[in-house]
Amino acid sequence: MQHAFDIQTDGQGLYEFTSQVNGWVQAQRLSTGLLTLFVRHTSCSLLIQENADPEVQTDLRNFFHRLVPPTTDPSMSYLTHTYEGPDDMPAHIKAAMMPVSLSIPISAGRPVLGTWQGIYLFEHRKAPHTRSVAAHIVA
Repeated sequence: MQHAFDIQTDGQGLYEFTSQVNGWVQAQRLSTGLLTLFVRHTSCSLLIQENADPEVQTDLRNFFHRLVPPTTDPSMSYLTHTYEGPDDMPAHIKAAMMPVSLSIPISAGRPVLGTWQGIYLFEHRKAPHTRSVAAHIVA
C-alpha cells in the first residue's frame, strides 16, 4: 500500500501532518504493520516531535538557524553553492543532519506514537513549497 502526502509550506518551520497519516493508515484496515514515510526533497526533513507545546517547534527552528545560518552570515563564507539563494545550501545541510525517512510501527490499525508525539515535515527553505512525502505500509 502506497500513498503520497502533499504538504504546503509557508516557509521555514515545522508542519504537522499526523492526522493525515492517521486517517490514511486507518483507511487501510490493517491491524499491524510498518509504515515508512520518505520526503522526496533535499531541503526539508521529517521528524517525530512533541506536538503539545508550540515553543518546542520555535526552539527547534531557532536552534537549527543558529547552527546553520544563511550564506549571508560571515561564518558561512566557505560555501560555494549559493546561486539558489542564501537559504538553499543551509537547507541542504540541515536535511543532511536530520532524517528524511521515518519508520513507524502500526498496531491496532494506528501508527504507534507516544502521547505527545506528532509527525512533522521540517521545512528549511524560506519560500513556500509543496512537499511530497511518500508513504508505504508493509503488513
